[in-house]
Amino acid sequence: MSQQVFLVTGATGAIGKAIAIQCAIDHNHTVVLACRNKDKAKSVINEIIQLTGNLSIFSALVDLSNYHDICQLAERWSGPLHVLINNAASAPRRRQETREGIELQMATNVLGYFWMVKAFTDILKNSGSAQIINVASYWAGGLDLNDLEFNKRPYHNDTAYRQSKQANRMLSVAFSDKLKPYRIHVNSCHPGDVNSTLSHNLGFGGHETPGQAAQTPVWLATRSYEQQTTGFYYEYMRAVPCLFGRDKEAIQKLFIRCETYTKI
Repeated sequence: MSQQVFLVTGATGAIGKAIAIQCAIDHNHTVVLACRNKDKAKSVINEIIQLTGNLSIFSALVDLSNYHDICQLAERWSGPLHVLINNAASAPRRRQETREGIELQMATNVLGYFWMVKAFTDILKNSGSAQIINVASYWAGGLDLNDLEFNKRPYHNDTAYRQSKQANRMLSVAFSDKLKPYRIHVNSCHPGDVNSTLSHNLGFGGHETPGQAAQTPVWLATRSYEQQTTGFYYEYMRAVPCLFGRDKEAIQKLFIRCETYTKI
């Protein structure tokens, strides 16, 4: 088998690290961890190497809430990318903004995914067949296209998180339609309910291990091209009907709104 290259965002978090570990078990996989913190990245890399024996584990430092940072990551990328797993998420209890003035959950959870796909599209195209896995959630809904950043509504991190996960599922359908001609498949999934910093911020405990939560995104990411689908939403390794993915008008409006942020 030829070497497959995986890029996992939010890979120092509970679920992201578990995804990276499970991808690294196969020594035909090179796994790159997209992280903000250099020391955390180094620690996770050492842990993954120790657990799996796979020496092809690397880090790429990037702020996933920043468009220009993501563009610079893509510009300095060398070689192919076969699987992009968008997993990074934030859920601050109080409304915060990035240095560009974008509400933080919108910037990280939605635009981070959007910008990563846009920035890496040419690299994915040139890699032969490729996959994009967007880690979303069944905890989704309440999207307000007229107030994506909670400038009009009172901010609540749970409301903002649910909105962001709905957006992930909708944008996955949009990118699936746009990228299918280039042999790039795009799917979204619910990972599982894990006891993590993010779940604590949302007021939940979580009853599944990170390893259990990683199973569905890794299963999607490691299927052969012949087994792959595109434009679907999955829970526990099964395709589940997604009402959000059927609203083509709202999906198009959301996509256009996200594109306006690439001018920042």
